[in-house]
Amino acid sequence: MNALSKRQFLKLSLASGVALSLSACGGGDERDIVEVLSDYPEYSLLVEAVQAAGLVDTLKGRGPFTVFAPTNTAFVNLLGELETTKDALFANKPLLTAVLTYHVLAARVPAADIPFGRAITTVETGIFKIDNVGGPVITDERNRTASITVTNLYASNGVIHGIDKVILPGDKDIVATAQSIPDFSILVEAVVAADLVSTLQGAGPFTVFAPTNAAFAAALSELDVSKDDLFANTELLTQILTYHVVPARVLKAEVPLNTDITTVESSTFQVNSSLQIVDVANRLPNIVTTDVLTSNGVIHVIDRVILPFVPTVPV
Repeated sequence: MNALSKRQFLKLSLASGVALSLSACGGGDERDIVEVLSDYPEYSLLVEAVQAAGLVDTLKGRGPFTVFAPTNTAFVNLLGELETTKDALFANKPLLTAVLTYHVLAARVPAADIPFGRAITTVETGIFKIDNVGGPVITDERNRTASITVTNLYASNGVIHGIDKVILPGDKDIVATAQSIPDFSILVEAVVAADLVSTLQGAGPFTVFAPTNAAFAAALSELDVSKDDLFANTELLTQILTYHVVPARVLKAEVPLNTDITTVESSTFQVNSSLQIVDVANRLPNIVTTDVLTSNGVIHVIDRVILPFVPTVPV
């Protein structure tokens, strides 16, 4: 990712949409975001990083912004995770800019207005989500989590929330994410056989309802076909696989229940209140894991292959 100039950053910040309920009040503080952060010793590394990335003037700008501010301890832990040094990270301006802008929203979002469970778009253009699980917890695009430990430090041009871990934009697309999960090995093999790899590596975003290996094994029995024969029938295989893909990023909290959801294959299915999919054949696969985030979408794990047709063999 190329580094953003201050002007490009500000332009993107003011233009990018964040689907949030926004607060109009600013808390009355006359200091800007950089000045407020500078008053807290625990954010000194963040301030130093902002200076190294050339983003000071931007974060002193009109905004409004929301900054999720990692503590010094969070930065130190990141250096260990990335196996790098502070000097090396701060000298890598493109990477540092991407990381820092991933912590910034182009709107003022106080804690009371956080849209729990929904995709939140950052200035970096990636997304993360925040869940309320005994307190607000961020899940980033690498499925790492950070707790929000301090909320509502108001500045003249936005608001700051303190977090205990540096969050990172995604480094794996849907295919790479599936490849990293052993229980999706047959799904990955099917995607390769259907020549859909480049499609699912595209910009998207996509939502994939991903069957496990056991789900594929059950589907072969249900359709009375061998894996080799199914994978050789690329037309049928493509029809089945694209029925598992929705051409949008839809997190669990955003799934429209009991409503037709149109797939890439063009047929529809519904999701009921028990988080079961109702497919064309009125079969009821369960969504067993939700919101596996990727750089170009999200994966939900299902325990049965869904079908855009009624099987001609007994179920």
